[in-house]
Amino acid sequence: MVTKYRKKPVTIEALQWTGANMRDIEIFIGRDFYFKGNDLIIKTLEGDHTANVGDFIIKGVAGEFYPCKPDIFEKTYEGVE
Repeated sequence: MVTKYRKKPVTIEALQWTGANMRDIEIFIGRDFYFKGNDLIIKTLEGDHTANVGDFIIKGVAGEFYPCKPDIFEKTYEGVE
């Protein structure tokens, strides 16, 4: 039987990749990334994931980093004070 679930409210940290904020990305992520042209490649537990300019880089609840497209980010997250 299918059961419905609601995502637990959790506060995350994120940074949008602008193509020009390489130092901010380096400070945020650490060393688990590299560049391929204008794309930011993030090394994750599931393998390398590409973040295009405009994508958000999210720090997950276990300290992992992964990219998220802006439209999905805006539907999923809202700013907190």
